[in-house]
Amino acid sequence: MRSNFILPKDKPIPPVEKLGFGQYYTPYMYVRRYRQNKWEDSIITDYELLAVDPASQMIHYGQLIFEGLKAYYNKDQEKVYLFRPEENAKRYIKSAIRLCIPQLPVADFIDSVKAAVKFSGPYIPAYSKKNPTPASLYIRPFLMGTTPKLGVKPAQDYGHVVITSPSGPYFAGGLNPIKLKVEEVYTMAAPGGTGEAKCAGNYAASLMAAEIAHSEGYDQVLWLDVTRTYIQEVGAMNVFLVKDDVLITPDLSGTILPGITRDSVMKLASSHFGMKVEERPVSIEEIIKGIKEKKVTEIFGSGTAAVITPVGALGYKGETFTVGNGEIGTVARRMYDTLIGIQYNEIQVDCAKDWVIEIKDISLK
Repeated sequence: MRSNFILPKDKPIPPVEKLGFGQYYTPYMYVRRYRQNKWEDSIITDYELLAVDPASQMIHYGQLIFEGLKAYYNKDQEKVYLFRPEENAKRYIKSAIRLCIPQLPVADFIDSVKAAVKFSGPYIPAYSKKNPTPASLYIRPFLMGTTPKLGVKPAQDYGHVVITSPSGPYFAGGLNPIKLKVEEVYTMAAPGGTGEAKCAGNYAASLMAAEIAHSEGYDQVLWLDVTRTYIQEVGAMNVFLVKDDVLITPDLSGTILPGITRDSVMKLASSHFGMKVEERPVSIEEIIKGIKEKKVTEIFGSGTAAVITPVGALGYKGETFTVGNGEIGTVARRMYDTLIGIQYNEIQVDCAKDWVIEIKDISLK
């Protein structure tokens, strides 16, 4: 049985405004297995259901990691680019180590992404100066333990799979500011846990709080640490604030995902825009006080899926606090435009010279 959202071969993708995010999938996928302590040869196959044993480790104990990155088709240049894929590969390795999963070498990870994209060429949404859509080909590599065993131990067999999805903006409103609920009951990560790993269980643990927030009219959750004192990250993004013209983000303490877009934002802010950047603990009380005193003028999230997402308001302790004028701020706007320009290879920035790589020998028709 195949999903109704698998795009048919040799037919155009839906219009960008109907794509949504992660709703449609290209008809091919990359598969590589790890058995008897070694990686086997890879294959490209039709997108199909995975044959997984009901007793597999990933089902019962969540031994599964994943990544998210994008391929960008610049129609004016007739070229397709990846953005910092080696950083995704390195994070894949770190997540694998944390979950006792065999490491896929950096070069092999990048090759698997390139292979999946090459077969997906006709399904990559086009970007041009005349039609600057925010759409791209979202790429989802994942690595799972497949050994059938009910004992709580690492699997011996694994599968590395890459699927692709032509997608529009992560948030339907695009760059319109979102409303965040500061989560005061639930937490998603704790020191010594798996917060810095990109693993399935972390996201499952976020669902209840997110559903409650949605029911109350919020778009996402802003997580606090276990002491309910310091901010950590937003549901699908790292978080930044601009206070007294300084760009501030929570430091990586082992409970926050080390975002690739986060790292890119910090490097651009300091090296390209000349801003002072601080990585440090940020309390929710500091933010609320800063908003009230007009010192915190912007808050925005960063991530592969959303790129840059401005925050227009925070809900905390039964009150709503408007950030700045409730609209996208100057820093967020400039950061979004610069990142998009780099990702589509439209602009050149000194600190980002090696961030974009071209996928060669790809058929786009």
